[in-house]
Amino acid sequence: MISRVCSFRGRAPARRFRHACLPLALVSAFGGMAHAQEASTLRETVVTANRTPQALSELVGDVSIVDSNAIERSGATGVADLLSRVPGIEISRSGGVGNTTSLFIRGAETRFTAVYLDGVRIDSQSTGGAGWEGIPLSQIDRIEVLRGPAAAVYGSDAVGGVIQLFTKRGEEGVSPYAGIGFGSKGLRRIEGGVSGKSGLFDYSFGVAHEESKGYNVQPVSKRNVTKDGFTSPDRDGYNSTSGNAKLGFQITPDQRIEATLLSSDVKAGYDATVSYRTRLPFLFANDISSNTLQTAGLSWSAKWNDVYSTRLQVTDSQQVYKTQPSFYRTETRLRGYLFQNEFRFGPHLVTATLERREDALENAPTTTSKLLSRDRSQDAVSLGYGFVKGPHSLQLHVRHDKDSEFGGKTTGSAAYGYAITPSLRFTASAGTAFRVPTLYQRFSEYGLATLKPESSRNLELGLQYTEGATQMGIVAYANRVQNLIVFDGSAKGCASSFGCYASTARARYQGVTLSGSHRIGDVTLRGSFDFQDPRDLATHNLLARRAQRHATMGADWRVAGWTLGAEVQTSSRRYDDAANSVKLGGYTVLNLSATTQITRDINLVARVDNVGNKDYQFARLYANAGRTAYVGLKWTPH
Repeated sequence: MISRVCSFRGRAPARRFRHACLPLALVSAFGGMAHAQEASTLRETVVTANRTPQALSELVGDVSIVDSNAIERSGATGVADLLSRVPGIEISRSGGVGNTTSLFIRGAETRFTAVYLDGVRIDSQSTGGAGWEGIPLSQIDRIEVLRGPAAAVYGSDAVGGVIQLFTKRGEEGVSPYAGIGFGSKGLRRIEGGVSGKSGLFDYSFGVAHEESKGYNVQPVSKRNVTKDGFTSPDRDGYNSTSGNAKLGFQITPDQRIEATLLSSDVKAGYDATVSYRTRLPFLFANDISSNTLQTAGLSWSAKWNDVYSTRLQVTDSQQVYKTQPSFYRTETRLRGYLFQNEFRFGPHLVTATLERREDALENAPTTTSKLLSRDRSQDAVSLGYGFVKGPHSLQLHVRHDKDSEFGGKTTGSAAYGYAITPSLRFTASAGTAFRVPTLYQRFSEYGLATLKPESSRNLELGLQYTEGATQMGIVAYANRVQNLIVFDGSAKGCASSFGCYASTARARYQGVTLSGSHRIGDVTLRGSFDFQDPRDLATHNLLARRAQRHATMGADWRVAGWTLGAEVQTSSRRYDDAANSVKLGGYTVLNLSATTQITRDINLVARVDNVGNKDYQFARLYANAGRTAYVGLKWTPH
């Protein structure tokens, strides 16, 4: 299968990526699993794979961890930008930070990733999927990424994978911090907070503000100037303000209550159309989008004895997106209730979960559409079984969801891992998943009430090697989706003359992911390489804005109190449309970074991204920022 995915047919999409199978040799040379990022170990505990704490060494799923150190060193300004460096993930964005952003795990649609923030579900009942542009990276302390379907654990939406984001939890003592940073395009960042623990009570608070003058996301060029000379010449900046609080109380040694709150507001300039004359600047209208995200969660965890433990959780999230002067406003509200039971008998773990999800959508009326206000609910029961003993690891899950409009849907998964040697481990898994259509896809002027839920079947095989400072991993997968929802200009029975959403397509997401890391003295090498084929099975075209080959390679060198880093991100060509008629060229960019501890309490982070000032696009007509630089200082007293 590797040779088939690596083979090229016709012209190579990107000259610098022409020998795309070379990474196979490179991974063998400097090894392993960037899945856990370099700072993680196989003893680390993760919760995303099975919704219960489990050692990374025992997992059968394909998981990556991004810890707080990696987040701080990245110098990234958005969650999606950081995740684009994780194996198996690509992003697409219409302009700069704060503009509409899509994230693809293994080439799957952005709505096929279930996203949680401190256990609170984030989703849009308008377009579907999380609004990545509204999630504040400044408040995130840790990220866990699960690649592959997980509907048997999480229900609707987890077709391509699951991403969990966590804010900081207070530890013993008092730990204040403050940071400031400056960068290209007028970027300014300031943050501060405090966390700690006293007796049975722990706490964490954080606030941040970031703003940038930005750049023109639709620059003047032959590509986006109409015959009448129309274009949009402004600089499209953004500003973001966010805050979070996490409070915990240890009722007894075996019982804990935790409450979380997060609020984020992002305003960003964008260019809705190329419809303003450059020679008549007074006609220019400043297009502004606003993304507001609020999440709240309350949980009670209890271990009743050595066998039985429970977790009860209530969550709420609200996401509002609106634009001016061309008015549009959509609001999604999600409420969740979870009651999870765990039974441990030696190497056996049995879980039984009851869950309810309530979704509500409100789209304000405009000059062309009426008020849309709809809601729905899903009730679910799931069972899980885990077994870890000696070289064997087994995970079985089954879940039944009852949707208030679509009725019942049952999904299942089975995964097995076997340690061939203490260093070499084989994994195999199979699973089914689904996603119900959004309320907008069914009931807006572009909707069809007869849409069917999207469903998938996935198979994957993996091999992992860990020996000292060397780690290697390879995962091959094949995921087929039925009733894929697409926008169809010829759909029958819709109110709009432009067309409607239709659940008529089929898609196949298959490929191979290789990842590795190796330390040689003070130098750490790392890399991940993805060879994929996300394809529409009806037309045999590649799915829009997804490359068949993309990779990230990097090296970090510790010398004289500094950590110096170099990173290369590369991608083959993509197509901007479903018809594969508009090409987006391949690209290769070099990023450099340097971090050091100036004093005992002050750290410095410096970064230059896209050193060569490469001109490339994630979406047609929308430019990326080009070469950018950032310098930040953070005070954390010890």
